[in-house]
Order: sequence, then C-alpha cells, then structure tokens
Amino acid sequence: MSAFSSKRGLLVTFSVLILLGFGGVLATLMFSGHQNQVSAGKPLIGGPFELIDHRGETVTEATYAGRYMLVYFGYSYCPDLCPLSLQTMTAAYDLLSAEEQAKVEPIFITVDPERDTVAAIADYVSLFHDDLIGLTGSVDQVNVASKAYRVYHAKAVDAASSAEYLVDHSSFYYLMGPDGDYVQHFGHDTVEEDMATRLREIIG
Repeated sequence: MSAFSSKRGLLVTFSVLILLGFGGVLATLMFSGHQNQVSAGKPLIGGPFELIDHRGETVTEATYAGRYMLVYFGYSYCPDLCPLSLQTMTAAYDLLSAEEQAKVEPIFITVDPERDTVAAIADYVSLFHDDLIGLTGSVDQVNVASKAYRVYHAKAVDAASSAEYLVDHSSFYYLMGPDGDYVQHFGHDTVEEDMATRLREIIG
C-alpha cells in the first residue's frame, strides 16, 4: 500500500469517527433536552396564540396572564384517550381548594377545528367541568397554538375517505406559569392525586 493510500485511509477513518462522535453528542443533547427540559434552561414550549373560547370570545395567551394554565390538546371526536385525560385533569382540579382553583385555568384546545366548532366545543367541555375552558379557531390558528406547544397532530391515513376520521396527537398536560412560561408537563398516565399534589406544590 502506498503512503498516499495509507494517509487517505487514516483521514477517512478519522473523519468518520468525528462525524459519529458529533452525531452521538447531538443525539444526546436532543434527548436530554426533551427529557429534562426544566434543567436545560428555558424550554421552547408555549407562546403567543389567538383562539376562540367555547363562549365565542376571542382570547390570547394574555387573557390568562396572572393565572396558571393547565392545558391539554385533543379533540371532541376522540374515542377514549381525550375523555380519560380530561377526566383526570378535572378530577385533579377538583382536589384543589377553592383558593387554589382560583389560580388555575384548566384549558382544552382542539386539534380538530374543522369539526370542533364553538358550539361543538361548548357541548364537549360541559361534559367534564363547569370551569373547563374549550378553545378552537381556524385551522391556521390551531396550528400556530399546537406548534407553540410542540404538539404533534395529524389526521389518520384514511381520513380523506371518511367524515368520521381519527386524529393522531401527542398527549401531555402542560402547566404554564402566570407569566405564560412553561413550568412542567405531565404524561398521559399521570393520576389525578399526583397531579393535584404537584399543582399544590407549585401554585402554593
């Protein structure tokens, strides 16, 4: 083997090792940032939105300034996950004292605005709690809100062939502070007692 070939081989090997090492570091940082968002600095969750509440009033994130927002994204045609999640969220809310409840706004934001009109969302949230706020809007408005909260949602593959389509979506509860900043999120398997305990610790 020539000296040139030998050096070229070493350079290629060295370059591959650098790329692999960089990729590993990048993947680690991305995974760490996703799993431990509180400790990695200010997470990029939340932000400006303009939607319509179940009473027909236009609202923005500023509407809820000074209170904590407990936010869940879903849709009224959801067969099981959304009803169970909203039951958990409102049950946790009911475990709070009246003073604590006054500091929290439980909010449901649809990811299916084409079917979840103001009237539909009003009927839906009334099934869970009198204090639950339902938000909808245009497709663009909902997409802005879901993007701000890093919420994934997409119609099922066969959606084009049926009006009874399902919507795939991520399932987290987001707790936002009185200043609108992200505080923490809860997984879909969180039980109401644990959620209520954590809410008390945070809101004081």
